Amino acid sequence: MTSSEPKRPDYKGAPLDPARGPGLGCFWIQAVAFVILFFLTPYGVINSWPAWLTTAMLIVTLLLLLFVGQTVIFLLRLVSADRRSRRRPLRAGARPTVGDLAEAAADAPTDETPSDGTTPPDVSPPDAPPPTSVRQ
Repeated sequence: MTSSEPKRPDYKGAPLDPARGPGLGCFWIQAVAFVILFFLTPYGVINSWPAWLTTAMLIVTLLLLLFVGQTVIFLLRLVSADRRSRRRPLRAGARPTVGDLAEAAADAPTDETPSDGTTPPDVSPPDAPPPTSVRQ
């Protein structure tokens, strides 16, 4: 019997666990600090604040950019792992998805000979001229 829960993507050799790693609170603190320093650093340079202070603010801004970017990547992986279990269309009469069509094609019998013993008609597309190039 198979589990209804899909396999989570691997992270460092183990399944990705949503409870591990940075959360939204950590992300928002990093993002707000980054935005504040992003605008405050050039403001300090324009207003001739001490060079050591603006240099330190620039270094902290770059480090926060690194952390915010990595946290965004981690959180996006969690969202994509969570959405794998909800890939069915929400509307009842929705057209089949590409995955549904692929599953149906894989489940269909591969024997192309009809059961009455006749040969199937040739369904190859008619010979068509090649498409014209954009450069012509």
